[in-house]
Amino acid sequence: MVGTMASRGKVLILVENLPVPFDRRVWLEATTLRDAGYTVTVTCPTGGRHTAGYECLEGVHVYRYELSPTGTGFLDYVREFGTALFKTFWLSLRVLQRHGFDVIHACNPPDLFFLIGWLYKPLGKRFVFDQHDLTPETYRVQRQGRGGLIYRVLLFLERLTYATSDMVIATNESIRGFACERGRAPRERIFVVRTGPDFDRLRVVPPDSSLKRGATYLVCYVGVMGIQDGVDYALRAADWIVHRQGRRDVHFAFIGSGDVLHNLKRLADELNLNGHVTFTGRIPDDELVTYLSTADVCISPDPQNGLNEYHTMNKTLEYMAMGQPQVAFDLTEMRVSAGDAAAYACPNDVQDFGRQILLLLDDPARREAMGRLGRKRIEDELGWAHTHRNLLEAYHWLSDQMRGA
Repeated sequence: MVGTMASRGKVLILVENLPVPFDRRVWLEATTLRDAGYTVTVTCPTGGRHTAGYECLEGVHVYRYELSPTGTGFLDYVREFGTALFKTFWLSLRVLQRHGFDVIHACNPPDLFFLIGWLYKPLGKRFVFDQHDLTPETYRVQRQGRGGLIYRVLLFLERLTYATSDMVIATNESIRGFACERGRAPRERIFVVRTGPDFDRLRVVPPDSSLKRGATYLVCYVGVMGIQDGVDYALRAADWIVHRQGRRDVHFAFIGSGDVLHNLKRLADELNLNGHVTFTGRIPDDELVTYLSTADVCISPDPQNGLNEYHTMNKTLEYMAMGQPQVAFDLTEMRVSAGDAAAYACPNDVQDFGRQILLLLDDPARREAMGRLGRKRIEDELGWAHTHRNLLEAYHWLSDQMRGA
C-alpha cells in the first residue's frame, strides 16, 4: 500500500508535547495514513532516544527540533510555545520544499498551530485540528482552579483554532461536545477518533517477579506525571495501604516522567515510602510490557478537576489491552472506556482509592475476570484495529471537500 502514496495526497502532522514515535497516538495516525496511501511527514521536538534532526521511519518522514525544558510559570510557557511555533514553521518550509503537503494536521497542545495553518491557507492547504487536550482547562487545573486573563486568552486561541480548521478530530464524545458548543464548529466537520491500543506494541510476556522487590503484589502506574495526573493521590493511597493498613506485601511502580516527577519523589520520601515505591522514569516498550505482565493491579488516579472528566486516558486502555484490572476514580470518560473492567473509587477520595486496590489484590478471581473483560473490550471494540477506521473516514470526507464534492 505504501507504493500508492502519491495518489492519496500529502499530510504534514505537527506535534509539540512529545517526540514521535514516542507519542503513540500520533504514530498510529501517521502509519495508518501511510498505509492508506498518503505521504506523511511529522514535525516534533527531540526527546529521549529520539534525537535525530531527520529520519525516515517505516516510510514516515520525521523532522525534529530541540526544545529546552522550561518551568511551569507563564513566561516559561510563552518561551516554550513561542520557540516551538517558530521552529515548527521553519521546518514546515523545509517540508514544503522537499516533500510538499496538502493538509496540515495539527495536534494540540498548544492551540497556536492555527497560525501556521492560516499562513498556508492562501496556497490551498487544508487545516485539521486534532484536539488531544482541552488547553484552557489544563491551564486552569495547573493554576489550582484559577482562571483570569490567561484562561480567557486560551479560550480565544482555541476558538481561533476551531475557526481556522477545515476539519476537527476529537478523541471522544466529550471533546466533540466542546468543539460543537464552545467552538461552534459545524457538527459535520467533527469526527471522533478514539485512541486505541496497538497489540503489535502491547503483548503479554512472562512475568518477572524481581520487579515486585520482594513483595507479594505489584501495583503499577504508567503515564505522564503532571499536576493534573493525580500521581500524588496514588502515593497517598500507597501511604494509607502500607502504613495505615500495615500491608507491607505491596510494592508500587510508577512508570513515566513529567513536570512534577521530582516533587513526587520528594513526597514519597516524606511519606516514608522508600522501599515500597519504585520510580522507573520512561522505559523502553519491552520493559514496559514486562512490568504490566507482572502487575497484579494497575491504577488510574486521575482526579476529578474539571479536566480529567472529559479525557480518555491512554493508560486506561493500555491496561485493558494487557488484560490487567485497574482502580480509578469514578469519572465520566473513565467509565465510557473501562466499563466493568475497572473498580471505581469515589472521586478524589484517597482512602477509598486505597481500599479498592486492596479489595482487588485480595480477590484474584475478580482480578482475572476484570482483566479478561477489559482485554475483550479492546479486541472487539476499542483497539486501534477498530478506531483507525474513523480516521480514514474523516480523511475521506476531507478529500471529498478538497475535490469540491
